Amino acid sequence: MDASSFKDFDARLAATAGETEALLERLLDDAPVTGETARPERLLAAMRHAALGGGKRLRPFLLVESAALFGTARSGALLAGCALELVHCYSLVHDDLPAMDDDDLRRGRPTVHNAFDDATAILAGDALLTLAFDVMAREEVHRAPAVRVALVNELARAAGLGGMAGGQMLDLAAEGRFAKKRALAIAEIEILQAMKTGALIRFACRAGAILGEADAAALASLDRYGRAIGQAFQIADDLLDLESDAATLGKAAGKDAAAGKATLVSALGPPGAHARLDALVREAEDALAAFAAKADTLRAAARFVAERRK
Repeated sequence: MDASSFKDFDARLAATAGETEALLERLLDDAPVTGETARPERLLAAMRHAALGGGKRLRPFLLVESAALFGTARSGALLAGCALELVHCYSLVHDDLPAMDDDDLRRGRPTVHNAFDDATAILAGDALLTLAFDVMAREEVHRAPAVRVALVNELARAAGLGGMAGGQMLDLAAEGRFAKKRALAIAEIEILQAMKTGALIRFACRAGAILGEADAAALASLDRYGRAIGQAFQIADDLLDLESDAATLGKAAGKDAAAGKATLVSALGPPGAHARLDALVREAEDALAAFAAKADTLRAAARFVAERRK
């Protein structure tokens, strides 16, 4: 990405992140909404610690930009993006727990279980996840109930047994938590990563098409794009873990490599991983051919995923 393209893309990403942050602030307000009895102060504080004040908000950005291809109302896409971000934030809270990755830092701040305690962190993750489905089901996301049902259904599958949660289990198993550790084949690593990391990124792109009530061909194009950048994101993340430092990343660096985690970087070596990353960016760009110049921001997003430094 050249300097001028990066500047334009960066401004657009930052603008969506700002809108997402403001909307999350409102969703995590002190006042109970209809159907709630009260919002416990400590639990709400932990949820806000997890969800506010940091992050690129890449997943909401991808959802908003995918929806924009079809002229969808930005307000509804932003709300759907917030629902997705709440799921992502819940996953980080639980992923950081001592029983999982046992991390002390997230986005340059203490992780939720360190800032509060393990029990509060578990409940904060639970509450973020359930709030996500509350938000996605709201009429403000889309006027058509069938569209909202489709979004809730796909988000549940992306986040659950056959998606992110299942991928986390495969990751723990690959570490040797439950049986003797063994080396995974490349195809097994790809399945693990497509579930643990790729599923929510793929959903973000599909959700834009669902909101836009797109035809099957357009949905398939965005699905292919989402699959490619989901894998690219994880490879870039693993390269950063190997090549960057904690001050830059805002979290511990080198932990995955030291633990011998199953990654495409370890399987292919850094040069092979960089080559795979380049190929995935090309695949993502090719997937958007039918949208012509309307998809230039999404093409830039694919390059950003590959070239990011934190």
